[in-house]
Amino acid sequence: MQLNYFALLVAALSTFLIGGLWYSPAAFGKAWMRENGFTEESMKGGNMIKIFGLTFLLALISAVNLAMFMGPENKPAMGALWGFLAGAGWVATFVGTHYLFERKSFTLFLINAGYSVVALTVMGVIIAWWK
Repeated sequence: MQLNYFALLVAALSTFLIGGLWYSPAAFGKAWMRENGFTEESMKGGNMIKIFGLTFLLALISAVNLAMFMGPENKPAMGALWGFLAGAGWVATFVGTHYLFERKSFTLFLINAGYSVVALTVMGVIIAWWK
């Protein structure tokens, strides 16, 4: 199968744009911080190069995986459907299972699983668009 590496890079990068908006204070950022018990101060720690570098690597793996499942599909609407189904049918269900055992809140589940569904849906559109 032929993979469009440019499409995969753009799809992976799209998760940063979506995540930046999704987890911003204007959207779900404040609720996400509250549900995780984070403060502005506690968010200042951490190796941001490591966090963003590994996040990009994981997004790239997700993009390649999604492209492999989509096969030769080149219609953006079908790419959106494949991405949505991957997000809602695989990611959200497994995240939900973890959250149940970890006793995390339903609000946090909706925020994180919702991001995954939206990000994978957009990835599917991007990948299908450039096939």
